[in-house]
Amino acid sequence: MGAVSTADRVPGDRAPKQDRSRATRQRLLEAAVACLAEHGWAGSTVSVVAERAGVSRGAAQHHFPTREDLFTAAVEYVAEERSTALRALFPEGTAGDRHSVVAALVDLYTGPLFRAALHLWVAASDEEQLRPRVTELEARVGRETHRIAVQLLGADESRPGVRETVQGLLDMARGLGLANLLTDDTARRERVVAQWAALLEAALR
Repeated sequence: MGAVSTADRVPGDRAPKQDRSRATRQRLLEAAVACLAEHGWAGSTVSVVAERAGVSRGAAQHHFPTREDLFTAAVEYVAEERSTALRALFPEGTAGDRHSVVAALVDLYTGPLFRAALHLWVAASDEEQLRPRVTELEARVGRETHRIAVQLLGADESRPGVRETVQGLLDMARGLGLANLLTDDTARRERVVAQWAALLEAALR
């Protein structure tokens, strides 16, 4: 049996290193979102995030050279994860159950992702370097959420007013998310979700 060449060994050797790098990156992103949700922008430094993720500050900066890189990537990462999770809630389609769709969309705005994103938006209003990144990110996430909502609701946007109706739902969901930041707004939110589902049934039929 001949000797294994270096060329033969490299791919196998590289794969575990790439896996470790991806795992480290994911830990940093998840830690960044958790820190932002819990401590806000001022309390979420790269060092704090690195410590929470269990990696060195140098490793964190290897993946994300600046603080802005880290936090915009973190919110984008979790937004994508939530979009995937939202789609997965209805693998067989919604079968016309718009109440469940409205409730799922509202849930997008009442979890740690929304809280983290809110801190990022507030920081971007004062940080010139951060603002264009967050503005672009918000536009992209907003478009994706709107597409998912249209698909799950079975909405026909070629009809007048339908696009605005779906956007109004998402704006309402964001408002419910804001209301939930200070107090547990579950009871009122459930009533609002039921009413919006009924309104959508009438508007989209």
